[in-house]
Amino acid sequence: MARYTGPKSKIARKFGEAIFGDDKAFEKKNYPPGQHGNNRRRGKKSEYAIQLMEKQKAKYTYGILERQFRNLFASAKRKEGVTGEVLLQLCESRLDNVVYRMGIAPTRRGARQLVSHRHITVNGELVNIPSYSLKAGDVVGVREKSKSVQAINDSLGNNSSVYEWITWNGEKKEGTFVAVPERLQIPENIKEQLIVELYSK
Repeated sequence: MARYTGPKSKIARKFGEAIFGDDKAFEKKNYPPGQHGNNRRRGKKSEYAIQLMEKQKAKYTYGILERQFRNLFASAKRKEGVTGEVLLQLCESRLDNVVYRMGIAPTRRGARQLVSHRHITVNGELVNIPSYSLKAGDVVGVREKSKSVQAINDSLGNNSSVYEWITWNGEKKEGTFVAVPERLQIPENIKEQLIVELYSK
């Protein structure tokens, strides 16, 4: 499936925040791209434009294209709970996101690649579908043959993130998706209610 593979800094500048993680280029130019990017007298955005930007930010953050994101929203709408929160919980439950959260890969893009290249197992079985939806109690691990991959070991060595809904066993190189995170536990700066309003029009 197609994925955005262009300059990440340009997208981060569009939204005014480093949505892909540490970004030196963004720190130098933290204003929108283009010849009028640093013009402080830019016109006021409409309500629709603000909602659309928030949806785009969520899509780029999690690396999901429009059709899949719309399907996730439809699933969130059918479930119990606040639709916007459920939407983010579905995004967080994706296998590629959890591989990233566990520190097996330094970015979601890298995590997606590891899953696609068959380096990751779920409950002991190889899974190569990045969008695979995890359930509470699922065990995510590095495939036995892949435990010596330098990129994985470097990422785990540099990882210092801790999340309440995930446990990690460094010796076995596997972790447990303990529970679907509550909204307060999700660190992403996304105003999910704006996305709900956009799709509800």
